[in-house]
Amino acid sequence: MSDEQARSMNPRAKVNVDTYREDRLYPRVAQAVEELLVKGNLVAPVDVLVRMGLLKPKRLEDWRRGRVPYLEKVIDCNLSCLSKLLQILRFYAHDMKLVPSATAYMRWGKGPKQRILFTKTGDPLLEEAYARHFVWPGKGPFHSPVASNEKSRDTGPDREVQDSLSKE
Repeated sequence: MSDEQARSMNPRAKVNVDTYREDRLYPRVAQAVEELLVKGNLVAPVDVLVRMGLLKPKRLEDWRRGRVPYLEKVIDCNLSCLSKLLQILRFYAHDMKLVPSATAYMRWGKGPKQRILFTKTGDPLLEEAYARHFVWPGKGPFHSPVASNEKSRDTGPDREVQDSLSKE
């Protein structure tokens, strides 16, 4: 087994911009992001978690209504996995040219509006990572610039030209 394969199998292994696509979480994150963009132009980490089956919609609503003290308490995976997932999401969103947007999460329901916590500690960097949404800046329907780039790398520009000419 190569070092890269061993790293991608280790749930505690760090990911970076060069290695995030090798991680075992990457395909699930990418699929969730693309499914969300097909339906709209916004990707929120909480929606990715729901799409991946790590957060039940009922538990998300309980947190938003203030019935759960912090979101991480009701997510079905460990904190190191969540941290890695947020990193992969950020790298993938960047590669897809999605625009980051800070969002304030306020408690739903009656009473004074209060900011709700994602983490037990309230760490500002983690809170910001969970609250960072990514917006598709395109005017038309979503199309993945990453998929286009990967196709170009796989087939090469000459192959694409040949394919398009043969279809005419």
